Parts: sequence; structure tokens; C-alpha cells
Amino acid sequence: MGAGHDHGHGLAGQRAGTRHRRRLAISFGLIAVFFVVEAVAGVLTNSLALLSDAGHMLTDVVGLGMALAAIQLADRHQAGAAHRSETSQHTFGLYRLEILAAFVNALLLVGVAVYILVEAVRRIGGDPEIDTGPMLVVAVLGLLVNLVAFALLREGAKESINVEGAYLEVVADTLGSVGVIVAAVLLELFGWTWVDPLVGALIGLWILPRTVRLGRQAVRILLQSAPPTIDLVALRADLAALPDVLDVHDLHVWTLTSEMENATAHLVVEPGVDGHDVLDQARALLQDRYRIAHATLQVEPSDHTGCDELEW
Repeated sequence: MGAGHDHGHGLAGQRAGTRHRRRLAISFGLIAVFFVVEAVAGVLTNSLALLSDAGHMLTDVVGLGMALAAIQLADRHQAGAAHRSETSQHTFGLYRLEILAAFVNALLLVGVAVYILVEAVRRIGGDPEIDTGPMLVVAVLGLLVNLVAFALLREGAKESINVEGAYLEVVADTLGSVGVIVAAVLLELFGWTWVDPLVGALIGLWILPRTVRLGRQAVRILLQSAPPTIDLVALRADLAALPDVLDVHDLHVWTLTSEMENATAHLVVEPGVDGHDVLDQARALLQDRYRIAHATLQVEPSDHTGCDELEW
């Protein structure tokens, strides 16, 4: 559009994942250490509830590790943006890695939940020997570890789908630890061996719906669907209502990663109209009303032809 147009696309502040990286790292360390403790205790005590909680804690370790790796790679890519060649194949950076990590997280959680349910069905009706003393001690310690991680990740879960995936796993682990404590107490007081597989199954059933929600959200972003919070009909109408804009076509809106919405559109104007004003007004509209900070807008005169010939 010429040298007079300000074409900045800077991000306002750090991305959500980056802001909460330190808390993710602390949570990762705590849960990784305690996973080993809980897995060993689950085998020694023969408790399915404890083993199921350890299995879910393993997905926490993997999920938090992937989340941290995704944030690190994306940040490294962003930091080197000014030095990269224009021929780089990653034209949108590596931000989408955070969404991939959330999707893999969801798959892992589904696998753990299915295993727990199958094992619980197999054990119900049996009479396994369970050492309730160590089981209770480990469950209480696990609850404390999860509460710390819960507090660390709660704020970030509101801003980043990647952090939200880790947060949901910690929430599930927290409830799982409570369930294991209840099972250990009932086993000690009444000798009800069926409580252990029942609690394991309940943990699995609690995991599934939240996992499906997270997976659907990640798939929606990976398929580049428009964010559910943005009304495309209203957005198109608002752009078309700008002064000098006659028509809007080729409008696309998608999410790159948490807090990073993108848009492209063609704005048709009368021949001779100054495109600088049109661009500035359109960008202000997208950012102020729809929180879309990065937009690629093409301003074209009404006598231009060829834009409607795209066949795919």
C-alpha cells in the first residue's frame, strides 16, 4: 500500500504459555518425582486405585513435559524471527506445537481412562490383598503435591489451552487422590475390597468427559475452524459497514494458538479510494472489537477482476 502505511503486527506482551512457563516447570518437577513414589507404592500395596492415580500422574508428567517443550520451541522460534531467512518453511512459527501437545495429552488421558475401567471390571468380585497403611500415606502425600500444582496452574489455565490441558490433569489427579484416601479408609475400617476397583473406575469415568472436551478444542484449532466466540456474519457485516468499503470476500478467521487469533480478508473499495484509511480502520475494528491482533487485509478497487476465480 506504500511507504506511508504503518504495518505493525507486534504481539501485546508475552504469550499465555510463556507467562506461565516457570509454574509449569515447578509443577512438572513435583509431579515427576511423586509419580515414581506412587507407582512403586501402588505395586507394593496391590491397590488399583493407587495404580490408576499413578498412571494418570504419568500422563501429567508427559503432558507437562510436552507443554514445556512446546513453549520453549515456540519462544526460541519467536526470538530468532528477525534473523531467520525469508525462505523459512515455518512461516507461522512453531506456536501450533502448544496445540499439538494439548491434543496428544488428550489421547494419553483417554488411554489411561480406558485401561483403568477395564482393570476395574476385571477386579470387581475378587478379593485382592491390599496394604492400606502405606496406601493411605502415599495418597495423602499425593493430594498435597496435586494441591500445590493446582494452585500453580490455575491462573494460566484461563489463558492457554496448553496450560489448561496440564491443569485439567492435575485437577483429575487431585480428585483421584481424594478417592484413594477414601478407599484406603474404608478398606481399613470395614475390609471392603470392592471399594478399591470402584474408586479406580470412578477416576477413569471422571477423566473421560473432560478429556474429550480438551481434545475437541484442540482438534477445532488444528482444523483452523473459526473461534466459537467470533460471529463471522457480524464480523463480515462490520467490515462491510466501514466507510468506502463496498464488499468483503475471502474472509477467514482461525486460531494459531492460545490468545493468537488470525484473519485474512479482501476489502473492495471504489477506484481511487485511499487504501491507508481503509486498512487502519479495518485493523482497529478487528483488534478492538474482535481481539484479532494479526490480520492480512487486501484492499482492491471494484474494477479489479480475478479474485473470484479461485476454484478450490
